[in-house]
Amino acid sequence: MTLIFSDLKDSTALGERLDSEALHEVKERYFNAMAAEIKRHGGKIEKYIGDAIMAVFGLPRAHEDDALRAVRAAIGMQAVLRGLNESLKARFGIVLASRTGVNTGEVVAVDDPTADQKLATGDAVNVTARLEQAAPANEIYIGEVTYRLVRDAVEAEPVAPLTLKGKSQPVAAYRLLSALGQEGNVRRHDTPVVGRDEELAALRSSWDAVQAERRVRMATVIGDAGIGKSRLVRELMDQVGGRARIVCGRCLAYGDGITFWPLREMVFAVAAIRSDDKPDIARDKLLACIGDADVVDRIASATGLSPASFPLHEIYWGARRFMQVLAAQGPVLALFDDIHWAEPAFLDLLENLLETIDDAPVLLLATARRDLLEERPKWGERERSYSLKLGALGDVAATQVVSNLLGAARLPTTLMRRIVNAAAGNPLYVEQMLSMLIETGAVQKVDEHWVSVHAYTDIAVPPTIQALLEARLDNLQRGERATAEPAAVIGMEFSQSAVASLALPRVRSGVEAQLAALSRKNFIRPMTSADAGLRYRFDHHLMRDTVYNGLLKRARASLHIDFVRWADQANADVDRAREFEEILGYHLEQAYRYFGELGPIDAAGMEIGRDGARRLASAAHRALARGDMHAAANLFQRAAGMLPVEDQERIELLPEWAEAQMGLGDFNGARATITEARERADLAGNVRVSAASRLIGTFLRAYSRDKSAEAEEDPLKIADELIPPLEREQAHNELATAWRLVVMVHGVAGRYSKASEAAQRSMEHARIAGNERLAAKVAGTLGSIALYGPTPVVKAIALCEKAIQDGLSDRQVEGSLLCMLASLRAMNGELQSARLLYQRGREMLRDLGQGVRAAASVIHLATVELHGGDLQRAEHELRLEFEFLHRMGENYHLSSIAALLAKVVREQGRDDHALELLRTAEELSSPNDVASQAFWRSMRAPILARQEHLDHAEELARAAVDLLRKTESPGLEADALSELAFVLKIAGRLQEARAVTEEAIALYRSKGNIVASKRWTAWARSIE
Repeated sequence: MTLIFSDLKDSTALGERLDSEALHEVKERYFNAMAAEIKRHGGKIEKYIGDAIMAVFGLPRAHEDDALRAVRAAIGMQAVLRGLNESLKARFGIVLASRTGVNTGEVVAVDDPTADQKLATGDAVNVTARLEQAAPANEIYIGEVTYRLVRDAVEAEPVAPLTLKGKSQPVAAYRLLSALGQEGNVRRHDTPVVGRDEELAALRSSWDAVQAERRVRMATVIGDAGIGKSRLVRELMDQVGGRARIVCGRCLAYGDGITFWPLREMVFAVAAIRSDDKPDIARDKLLACIGDADVVDRIASATGLSPASFPLHEIYWGARRFMQVLAAQGPVLALFDDIHWAEPAFLDLLENLLETIDDAPVLLLATARRDLLEERPKWGERERSYSLKLGALGDVAATQVVSNLLGAARLPTTLMRRIVNAAAGNPLYVEQMLSMLIETGAVQKVDEHWVSVHAYTDIAVPPTIQALLEARLDNLQRGERATAEPAAVIGMEFSQSAVASLALPRVRSGVEAQLAALSRKNFIRPMTSADAGLRYRFDHHLMRDTVYNGLLKRARASLHIDFVRWADQANADVDRAREFEEILGYHLEQAYRYFGELGPIDAAGMEIGRDGARRLASAAHRALARGDMHAAANLFQRAAGMLPVEDQERIELLPEWAEAQMGLGDFNGARATITEARERADLAGNVRVSAASRLIGTFLRAYSRDKSAEAEEDPLKIADELIPPLEREQAHNELATAWRLVVMVHGVAGRYSKASEAAQRSMEHARIAGNERLAAKVAGTLGSIALYGPTPVVKAIALCEKAIQDGLSDRQVEGSLLCMLASLRAMNGELQSARLLYQRGREMLRDLGQGVRAAASVIHLATVELHGGDLQRAEHELRLEFEFLHRMGENYHLSSIAALLAKVVREQGRDDHALELLRTAEELSSPNDVASQAFWRSMRAPILARQEHLDHAEELARAAVDLLRKTESPGLEADALSELAFVLKIAGRLQEARAVTEEAIALYRSKGNIVASKRWTAWARSIE
């Protein structure tokens, strides 16, 4: 709604100068004059406060131009006051001064059409009052949203941001100078018409028929606001403009004496009549144009140029003769805009012209919204008349609209897609959303591209579009709106039975008919569904949001709860309760949130929150089980938000929430969550959660290479300490995690036999606990053990493939196993298969929101390409993932990636850059991570040898070999021996180099790495 606050300035002094009766007369005349001007523009007097007037535009029904009506009223009030002051000065010797504020925003008002005052309240009301108080005498200040709604129809200038009482931040405001005679937001017509070829061809066909037959025709273009009606008809006008006499008139939404306003605009344009012409001059111009005094008399009467009065049939005759006079000079295209606002008499005039104009090439072209068909269902069905209904543009056309508006510059693809999706095929919505993004600085032009300043999940609805939607909503019948409201609470899609259950008793029996009416009005549309019962969908998500936001918060909360009760019963009947837990948890979450916004939450509200938290937590567990970390983290966070911080159910959620955060790479968030979990579990004496927190915290410190004192604790010692009390508690879930920690410790040390044994223990406990997700995750580590341990390549391939085929893994683990298979296939010489497997695995991990795992999987791409030879691709991908993991603070895999990147760079002859990367690898390597410690040493050694630091090079190379000899990893040991052989060759010790190479080849063969075995065999021969 838009509000006006206007107050007299220094009115107290008037009491000292005037007698009380005189003062009463002055104020009465002032209030009457101001009220008349407000009402003339469609406003309602909300209340009088001393000498102040508060008026509301948009009650009891919203109009899309309420803001424009309000600013015009405010300017009109100033003009009326100037006229009143002349009288007051002559009679009382005084001059009144006022100051005015105009503001648009959300308010709460009593829904009682019989009430004189609607009792509007809300922040927008307070801001309007503050704007009035800040305005100087005889000036008008308008708010930011109001300005956006009227900017093309006013002259206004910004003032310095205002510091207003009750507002924490300065408020933008504008000084209103004058109002212009045009729309609040002028549409652009300088871009090509998109997606309307068939419709334009139909209009051209009508125009051609008019000329060929010399008979009048009428075409009405019907569609929602902003759908492109005006742009389409103006394209036709541009195409025929050189061969047609074009006259235009527009129906007005409100005003006095506007029945024949479109005819008035046409007459004034044709006869070149100015708005300030005196009546006799205007009549003379009209007579000179038409040449028939009888026609002039009737036209002048209809258009307000004469006080004479004629029956409607005489006015219709005059309008017909006017059109015929124009058509005598050539074909006429008469455009009548917005005839959904036309008075019945004017609609009758259009149909009369269609029936009575004879032997004249006239095309009556009209635009209207669908509201017209509510009043005139048979409109366009007469002979030589038709209606052309415009629907939404497709995504391709809508994307082209954005491109046309921007010119050569382009938006980021993601943002372009969001705008197109949000606009749902409405060109005005596209234009306004794009305009708001640019004006607010949310996107900025850099060279020939637009760059997003923020990451967007939703596109904000511009106030222009909001005003259109609210006006359309307020045109519904009370029963239709009362049916739409519970539907909006249910969501974009809803069933008739659900709406009937939630609807008010007075509406319930008529829900079927009301939904049919809403469908006819294109608010909703029927859906085909396999489920029993009729289902509908809102035509546009913005309309659903507008209906929803029109409800009071307490009403929304009640309807959300009612829907859950209905759905619980419906789902229980078909045994589908679990399937809808997340959806119903959302509804309870919304109710709980509204209760919190309305005041302290009582016991009943707390139970609503607990119920919602349980449902969301259950959905979170399933998301975690399928590896969807984005969903899991979001659901755990929302569930925790509905429970008191010390609540046991909330404490139970925290470890798994932290685990989901780790999967996303949010290590800081995971650290805060797991710290809270341990502290609260210890206070509550919860052994299981305390142990789980320590275990997950240990994983976290390992992945992020935490340097704190706590990180120095031996993970194996922590596991050994926690396992006995967990066994006493029979906490199998936590025992599975403890043994998984043991797997990690032995794995990084290269003790793969012990790691395999621990993995079996972990899977056993996970299965007893019913935690298939954890069992699958540990099963995935068996693939890593097979890859890096002594298991031959062919057998390791079989083990990984069997793990996938047997369903031991979830999709998260399957993605990891596919990447491991890529490395194994590359070792076996199957490079094309290896590349495809890696691509599948990484895409699967990314699709699941496994940011860290997806990034870490680049290790396998490096393995593939070091065997296959595409070093440029390997470098590119390794660098991308290195930067990604570095930004999020993940260091567990980063040391290995840095070392591999160094090797790829080194192989391309860039030793200096390789040394820089190896310094990073050295800094990041954990002392317990044998492979990482060996990697940086063995990779650096050949570079130092080439730089003639032979002793240091050999020392590093032998140290790497010694580290890996303590492991059960023949492949990694062979890699280290190969690097040592290279160093020895550079040193000229060829016999030693050949001996070391033979040892490496034997290890490669024992592992089954065919490619490396062949390569180093050939290398050994080359130095004989």
